[in-house]
Amino acid sequence: MPNSTYKIVKIVGTSKTSWEEAARAAVESAGESVADLRIAEVVQMDMTIDNGKVVLFRVRVNLSFKYHVEKVISESYKKAKDISRIDVRTLGKRKGG
Repeated sequence: MPNSTYKIVKIVGTSKTSWEEAARAAVESAGESVADLRIAEVVQMDMTIDNGKVVLFRVRVNLSFKYHVEKVISESYKKAKDISRIDVRTLGKRKGG
C-alpha cells in the first residue's frame, strides 16, 4: 500500500435534539463538498442554554480526508499552462491606444 497524506479540518455541527445528531450533521454536511472523508473525531461538546433550558447541542469535530497529490499537481499544471498562454506584451496596454 502506498503512503497516503490526509488533511484535517475543524468543523462544528449543531442539533436541537442531541450531540449524536450534531456530530452526524457535521459529517454529512461536510461530505456534500469534501471527497474521501476518513475519520471524524469529536473533540469538544457543548450546549447553548436559554432561560435555563438546553436549546442547542454543539460538537466540534476534527475531520480528516485523503489529500490527493496527483489532483493538486494536475490542477497546478493546468493553471500554469493557462498562464503561459498570456501574451505579456499586451498586459497593461489600453484598448484603442
